[in-house]
Amino acid sequence: MEGVYRTRVGYTGGSLENPTYHNLGDHTEAFQVDYDPALLSYEDLLEIFWDNHNPTGKAWSRQYRAAIFTHNQDQENLALESKAALENMLGQKVTTEIVSLEKFYLAEDYHQKYYLQARPELADELIAYYPDFRDFVESTAAARINGYIGGYGNALRLAEEIERFGLSPRSRGMLKKFVY
Repeated sequence: MEGVYRTRVGYTGGSLENPTYHNLGDHTEAFQVDYDPALLSYEDLLEIFWDNHNPTGKAWSRQYRAAIFTHNQDQENLALESKAALENMLGQKVTTEIVSLEKFYLAEDYHQKYYLQARPELADELIAYYPDFRDFVESTAAARINGYIGGYGNALRLAEEIERFGLSPRSRGMLKKFVY
């Protein structure tokens, strides 16, 4: 999506120090988005969030609850306002929680850039650029390629930015097959 330059998956909202997938404690699985507010507003992110999950459903567990974790009072206010507007529009209670972010723990490496890592023919090329896997996780190119492989984005946008990803012609061709 235009304006998103980094994504990470992890755990937050609980009290256990250094949770892991197999020892999550009371944390929730979450994703973190870094974006350019000159290109994408927080309100836009909220709208996308509300459109991409069932805001009235009951959570299966705390691990899988629907929540927005806010970084500051402005984000909290905007999230609460958007939740109230959605409740008004739907005519029913929205169960998604609005929670202040305390600490975000990165998930294990095998969870990061999940769609991309499931395509080693593409991932291996990017991973070779980054001797430290953390740099791969933090990579804008990896985040954007992961999104395209996951079914987000369109052919026009990919054509505009594919050259900036630093992929070989072979890998560019493979990526195009996911989108075209």
